[in-house]
Amino acid sequence: MFMGIDPGKDKCGVAVLTASGEIKFQRVVPTEELDTAIKNLATEFEIQAVILGDGTTHKAAAQKISAAGLTFQLVDEKHTTEEARREYWKKNPPKGWRKLLPTSMQVPPEPVDAIVAEILVKRFLSAHKS
Repeated sequence: MFMGIDPGKDKCGVAVLTASGEIKFQRVVPTEELDTAIKNLATEFEIQAVILGDGTTHKAAAQKISAAGLTFQLVDEKHTTEEARREYWKKNPPKGWRKLLPTSMQVPPEPVDAIVAEILVKRFLSAHKS
């Protein structure tokens, strides 16, 4: 199992995926609760490694990961928000009048940080295929 974290100042996206990319957990958590979420997920799942986005707030998240006794790998976050927005609309197709507007012109009605965490793990897995 791999835990992905999209670190942020106020909230963090967290996802746990299998080596084949199956999502086992996905949620946005307040940044002040990240350490608890990491510890709980590490207890619930057998985490091989944490995949951490290399954004501006990654250093604080890295300390929390290390404090939980886990190792982490940094992954480039470039364009993950745009990719997560596209993925959001695939998973949640627009309804009503929103179907008339291209999804590229719409902002998802909820944070996509957890989808970014999923994308980070998938990037890592595709880069490390044997």
